[in-house]
Amino acid sequence: MQTDANIVDFEPGTGRALAYGWRRMKANALLFLLAALVAIVIEIPMRGNTMEFGGDATDALYALLFFAYALLFHPVVDYGVSFIFLKGVRGDQVQIQSVFDGFKNYVNIILASLLVFGLVIIGLIVFIVPGIYVACRLAFVSYLVMDEGLDPVEAVEASWRLTKGHAFKIFLLGVTCIFMFFGGLVLLLVGVLPAIMWACSSFAALYLSISQDSEPIAQHPAAAQDSIEEA
Repeated sequence: MQTDANIVDFEPGTGRALAYGWRRMKANALLFLLAALVAIVIEIPMRGNTMEFGGDATDALYALLFFAYALLFHPVVDYGVSFIFLKGVRGDQVQIQSVFDGFKNYVNIILASLLVFGLVIIGLIVFIVPGIYVACRLAFVSYLVMDEGLDPVEAVEASWRLTKGHAFKIFLLGVTCIFMFFGGLVLLLVGVLPAIMWACSSFAALYLSISQDSEPIAQHPAAAQDSIEEA
């Protein structure tokens, strides 16, 4: 696997991540476009659901199918999309089929998504600000599960350690990406796909930059073996 040695050669920062994310987005335009389309498609059932279920059998079945989709399918593909952007930004050779790589690590992804969801919800219940803070500190869990092969607890702990001192940068990047998305909506939906591509590229760039400046992450044996072979 060929990787650009200078792929994360910048100090962690929101502006730098956006700038590098933009360059890598242009370099992987078609691949990232397909990944963004997949991300939109898997969100449709989530956004289209009104959660106003009645008491009959049909509504009960619909509710069961929705929760099964939300808990057992959506996170797996979502993590796969994140993995594509991470590999593309890093300069790895990657194919769109990698969007389904999450099914190779299915249990860890489901448990990790549930753990992150639970921790963020607890923070939101306590008060909104702690929930946002927790979400920022756990923003890298998907990368750590997919790329480092960590289990859910290890991934949460590693994300918390990596993001120490960087929570505001992650928050600022997230807010910027929200404005980018709504800006795309204003442009008659034309800019939505580029906004998603740029946002995902920028988050992957920020993760790579921060992880490069941090202590080595304890790798899963399989991930460690891959690193040895690539070296």
